[in-house]
Amino acid sequence: MLEKIKKSLRISNNAFDDEISDLIDSALIDLKISGVVKQDETDPLIIRAVTIYCKAHFGYNENSEKFQNSYDLLKTHLVLSGDYNVSI
Repeated sequence: MLEKIKKSLRISNNAFDDEISDLIDSALIDLKISGVVKQDETDPLIIRAVTIYCKAHFGYNENSEKFQNSYDLLKTHLVLSGDYNVSI
């Protein structure tokens, strides 16, 4: 997932890998404690949620609030979906 997120952040070097990895982990933990139990890292909606979370917290200052709102909305939809809020 790290490489996908780096591409979405328009980063082609490894200088920020640790920070981005921490953001990915934080996003997945935030989803989990919010009730998103199914976290298949190949699932397009999980990838999108993590991507938006990372954009909200990684150097997109003028748009960080918009990205955070978008993340919160997607997280809410995932939490309310029976496909994501129950253990398989």
